[in-house]
Amino acid sequence: MTTIAGSPRRTPMALRPDLAIIAANITPGSRILDVGCGDGQLMAALCDERGVDARGLEIDPGNVADAMARGLSVMQGDADRDLADYPDASFDYAILSQTLQTAMRPHVVLDHLLRIGAQAFVSFPNFAHWRVRASLLWGGRMPVTTLLPLEWYETPNIHHVTIDDFRAFVAKRGITVVDAWFLSGGKRTTAAAANFRAEHAVFLLQR
Repeated sequence: MTTIAGSPRRTPMALRPDLAIIAANITPGSRILDVGCGDGQLMAALCDERGVDARGLEIDPGNVADAMARGLSVMQGDADRDLADYPDASFDYAILSQTLQTAMRPHVVLDHLLRIGAQAFVSFPNFAHWRVRASLLWGGRMPVTTLLPLEWYETPNIHHVTIDDFRAFVAKRGITVVDAWFLSGGKRTTAAAANFRAEHAVFLLQR
């Protein structure tokens, strides 16, 4: 942190592309819960730029310590177990970025997000991206790419969700897609053939 005129001020950092989309679409002054918040980079940006009341939940103790060192309100916890402790409608937004595919019970986690928050942002890597398909088709092995940088035996990803899978998943559960954004190479791409062309997806959901 740097100090300007006696007041603590966080040094701004460039957000990951999916987090930048989320940050740009949060209403200023909102109450947010960032589930799987990492070191609190998104929370810090939202507090500084949008004046939100932010809370975080993170499983990794090192990340929790880093977030708290930034002056953020973060608790150590597991999305699969601890979301049940939050009261209904306690936040305007619940955020789950790049975490859905690591959850043991993603359907339960998503239900809790939409119980806790009026709306929920969910972002995830698209396992139907053409590079993933090509790696399996031509090499016959699980891909290791910038999108999926870890070997199959090291990755925390246990549910290999695609954009089309996710659309069907939320439709079956009666969840409304308020908006959706798709990324390829860190840049926005159109919704056309997104299941094939997009590396990441960001959805804004509500019941």
